[in-house]
Amino acid sequence: MQTRALIENIVWNYLWGMPLVLILLGTGLYLTVKTGFFQFRFVKAIWRETKNQLFKKSDKKNGEGMISPYQAMSMALGTTIGVGNIGGVATAIAIGGPGAIFWMWIAGLFGMTIKMAEITLAVHYRSNGIGDETFGGPTYYMKKGVGKQKGFNRFFKILTALFSLGFIIAIFINIQTYTVSEAVANTFNINMMIVGVIYTLLLYVMIGGGLKTIGKIASNIVPIMCILYILAGLFIIGKNAAVLPSSISMIFKNAFTGTAAFGGFTGATFAIAIKTGMSRSVFSNEAGWGSAPMIHASSKVDHPVKQGVLGVCEVFVDTFIVCSVTALVIITTGQWSSGLDGATLTLSAFESGLGSFARIVLALATFLFGITTSSGIYVQIEVVLRYLLGERPLKDKFLKLYKWIYPIPALGFVYMSVYWGYEGATLWLLSDITTALPIFANIIALFILSPKFIDLLNDYKARYLGVGKLNKKFKVFHEDK
Repeated sequence: MQTRALIENIVWNYLWGMPLVLILLGTGLYLTVKTGFFQFRFVKAIWRETKNQLFKKSDKKNGEGMISPYQAMSMALGTTIGVGNIGGVATAIAIGGPGAIFWMWIAGLFGMTIKMAEITLAVHYRSNGIGDETFGGPTYYMKKGVGKQKGFNRFFKILTALFSLGFIIAIFINIQTYTVSEAVANTFNINMMIVGVIYTLLLYVMIGGGLKTIGKIASNIVPIMCILYILAGLFIIGKNAAVLPSSISMIFKNAFTGTAAFGGFTGATFAIAIKTGMSRSVFSNEAGWGSAPMIHASSKVDHPVKQGVLGVCEVFVDTFIVCSVTALVIITTGQWSSGLDGATLTLSAFESGLGSFARIVLALATFLFGITTSSGIYVQIEVVLRYLLGERPLKDKFLKLYKWIYPIPALGFVYMSVYWGYEGATLWLLSDITTALPIFANIIALFILSPKFIDLLNDYKARYLGVGKLNKKFKVFHEDK
């Protein structure tokens, strides 16, 4: 308990203190206003563009890149939908109470614009390699964008260092294998270490094929699992429709008052509710984290904003559909006050609503979601490493070494739980450390580069929506001649 108290103090008072919460909300509100409330006023255009990007045939005319927009979104959703929704939402409620869900929604509402901005800038500032290789992300737009602005030529190095440090730490603090092992082991009554080892071996197979292989697999797995998960959750919520109004009321009421101790729930203050909700929202939908842009930057697309609008849809699907379904299942079944947390809490809620068969299906779904999540994070960290290594002679050897090392520390988290007795809530708190540093650096970079994002958005609106005047000399990509 002393270890958990120390970690909580570091996370909530320093890394995820109110300054970072206010920076996230403030930047989201600022970008929302600067774009003219684009995510609300242009809903039809956003969904139309999303449909066009996801279901059109990919060819060379779509622009340079390694993967299709559909594969990019599937990979991005694969890293967001799964562990963050199944284990993260449950932990948010277990620590912050039902009120944490309200702040998760608020973060998602403004996170739509944040994610659109970071994806757009990542595609705009991406670097082209050999053949169809394209890599990009916050480290790239920090250097090419922030670093080229007057007065920021050295500041970008600080931002890059903070951002990269967070992702390097993520190699050693990775909650994915633990969450999957917890779900499967508790469902089938087998040792967590056995599940963790099997999962790790399959992860090696998954990442062995590289970005293109991960993209193809994710595009097949993610949509099917999302639909099945949502339908199962809606069925349980429908069965408990009588308590749905009071459950929703509890979310809104406790968001501002905190939650008193009840059943196995130890109680939560208003501050814990908002911090937990915000942190789990970012961990789930990744808006502001800077992770998804590193995948989207490799997409075949001829305008950055075309890929950027997919970020709006990702946040909507992840936060307002999948996370909401998870939260309402947990609350309407009454399991939120059981004293459980993480994936075990979600599994228990689904089992109480649909029986033991639902728990088995959900555990297997968690396993598949976990694989795509872990693979996506592997790609994201590789992009950071590629940037840091540049064209050094040992780059390829170092990346091969990273491929072998990446799955091991995550397996170590399972060991910590099984043999050292670490609780799931404590391990999730550790994972919050990996998000705080990149978010802080990325949000500052987005604020500095917001004029470029607005210029790209205005160009997109003029070209494709007939809004505003088109400047034919405007460079859609940074590397355009």
